Amino acid sequence: MINFPNAKINIGLNITEKRKDGFHTIETIFYPIQLADILEINKTNDNFSFTSTGISFDLEDEKNICINAYQLLKTDYSIRPVHIHLHKNIPIGAGLGGGSSDAAFTLTMLNSLLQSGLTETELITIAEKAGSDCPFFIYNKPAYATGKGDVLTPIALNLKGYFLVLVYPMIHINTAAAYKKITPKPSIYPLTELIQQPINTWKETIKNDFESIIFKTHPEIKKIKLQLYDSGALYAAMSGSGSAVFGLFKEEINLKSIFHNYFIWSEWL
Repeated sequence: MINFPNAKINIGLNITEKRKDGFHTIETIFYPIQLADILEINKTNDNFSFTSTGISFDLEDEKNICINAYQLLKTDYSIRPVHIHLHKNIPIGAGLGGGSSDAAFTLTMLNSLLQSGLTETELITIAEKAGSDCPFFIYNKPAYATGKGDVLTPIALNLKGYFLVLVYPMIHINTAAAYKKITPKPSIYPLTELIQQPINTWKETIKNDFESIIFKTHPEIKKIKLQLYDSGALYAAMSGSGSAVFGLFKEEINLKSIFHNYFIWSEWL
């Protein structure tokens, strides 16, 4: 069985309070995009195994989220060994949710392949244990996220007809370290209302709280955002805790000459 765990962008990201459990309460909009990894899972008569190609990553550092998802499912359900192969395309440490997507898709694919019969609600409950962003990729539709990012409310946001340009400057941002530098503050205006306004107003109203922290230590990321605006973006922002930055355009545009040293992805939404 083969599937394609997709990335997401954050439109707005407000960090509103520090929780007693050590996490932070956030407010954001998750929006799925087409940039994706390739995930293959097959039954095996041998022991469980995992392999990967594409972008390399440290298995120990990542604690391999696909393996973790398999183990979480195995804890509560009797499932047979499988072989998982992940071809990694989504940049790591970019704020695009690639690892969370891989975990969520691992759960949904195992549920289908092994005929476990779990409902979407049951899968989301397991996904919450894998990571804060993981439940979104079970749902995988535009959603307003609160709590740790795991409390999802469907939102009527359709960006079809806009051209997305995503730029990753090959900088790995440690999300936990970024959170430690944030001073939480309540939102002034509900993001759910701001997101319904014309996109050309978002530049002044919808913010990512991580930008003020990340731009200080990595001014090249701020430069990318400014270059996207200079190139005609209606709205540009860093996704998640970075370092990927995206711009929304009315028309298709080729910016490879400007960002030739970086990873760049573009698509019609």
